[in-house]
Amino acid sequence: MAGEQSRSLGKGSAAPGPVPEGLIRLYSMRFCPFAQRTRLVLRAKGISHEVININLKNKPEWFFEKNPFGLVPVLETSKGQLIYESPITCEYLEEAFPGKKLMPSDPYERAFQKMLLEHFSKITPIIFKYVVAVKEGQDATALKAEIIEKFGKLEEILSKRNTVFYGGDSVSMFDYMIWPWFERLEPFQLKDSLSHTPKLQRWMEAMKEDPAVKATMTDPQTFKGYLQLYLKNSPEACDYGL
Repeated sequence: MAGEQSRSLGKGSAAPGPVPEGLIRLYSMRFCPFAQRTRLVLRAKGISHEVININLKNKPEWFFEKNPFGLVPVLETSKGQLIYESPITCEYLEEAFPGKKLMPSDPYERAFQKMLLEHFSKITPIIFKYVVAVKEGQDATALKAEIIEKFGKLEEILSKRNTVFYGGDSVSMFDYMIWPWFERLEPFQLKDSLSHTPKLQRWMEAMKEDPAVKATMTDPQTFKGYLQLYLKNSPEACDYGL
């Protein structure tokens, strides 16, 4: 039942039992970019965890007790504490498991990463709109131009800082928070949106070498197969390829 590549639990499934002592549980979905944020942080910090996948197109009734919004990611502790919303789950892991720090120690730098995340949170709905528009054969030129313009702003930040990653010379929280969308640029038909952003291209190549990124990466062809089913609202989408 548990594991990153396990089949998802859907309507009518039994709720999983309590979380074993010494573990944290992540309710996830194999292809969800928001849940991948949490998976990246769990891996990067070396936190012992188990993963239970949820069928987001056919949600179990009990899942709404874990998160009233019915969305992944959700963390559950062995004390039964529940944490949801991807930035909040990642911040919780950073504070609860001191080990490897992903947030900068400087208060301004921490604030800067949070501000960057606010900017990035405006991009993700545009990317989704673009994917839907392309699928429906609509003119998506304006949406693509908007995405390219916003990527240009991210390029500027790397240029000004003159670092490979957003937190400096090593991968930081913000790098992990935005990676899932960059990983999906090819299946989203947006790969050429980085043609004028050499620093972002270099950042992507460096990110691909990160162990947490490697461990959570989905092959673009598999993701394309999932996306086709997801856009048709198929309950089979979440288990594509298993």
